[in-house]
Amino acid sequence: MAGALALGDDALVLSHRLGEWAGHAPVLEEEVALANIALDLLGQARVLLSLVGDEDELAYLREERAFRNTQLVEQENGDFARTIARQLYFSVYQRLLYERLAAGESCFQALAAKAVKEVAYHQDHAEQWTLRLGDGTEESHRRMREGLDGLWRFTGELLQPVEGIDIDWQGLADDWLASVTDVVVRAGLSLPTGPRSGAWTAGAGRQGLHTEPFGRMIAEMQHLHRSHPGASW
Repeated sequence: MAGALALGDDALVLSHRLGEWAGHAPVLEEEVALANIALDLLGQARVLLSLVGDEDELAYLREERAFRNTQLVEQENGDFARTIARQLYFSVYQRLLYERLAAGESCFQALAAKAVKEVAYHQDHAEQWTLRLGDGTEESHRRMREGLDGLWRFTGELLQPVEGIDIDWQGLADDWLASVTDVVVRAGLSLPTGPRSGAWTAGAGRQGLHTEPFGRMIAEMQHLHRSHPGASW
């Protein structure tokens, strides 16, 4: 179930990253919105990881190299605009993926049919903030542009085929680029022109190779469980 592990890890890791905004979001409304998105992703992760094995063991007892999430979702939150850029890139991908899985026949169909409604909201939330920041003040425009530019090199891996998931990956990649470009242009911004894959770019998270921030995040996420093995509440 390599596909379930990859998608489950994506959702789990991004859920944790978004959860880090608790108590730090710019306004209370956004704290609630980001927490809800994080909970949606956590619910998806639980279903997907349960297809592979024990969800708690997979989340809390694996070593860093055993995780199969893309490097995009593990990137640090940075400022709010960077978080929104990461969410825009990922939620457009996730919506397109789940739409295809919901229309097919696989073990992912039931999950995808439910989750596609959730991720449509996630995408809309990211779109609205991209437009608001891109078309806002000079400072918000700059930060949104820097967020999009800084995470661009991680998007190539996001659109690579995942083992065990049989869909038209090239079609998904084309639709992703068109959707993201539309939002960015409407925000008065532009996407970077550099490649999204190649020798200099990121792209080995699916093979268990992760960036430096991931190790620190996993240590924090797993600390309580590893400190009190077998404990229950």
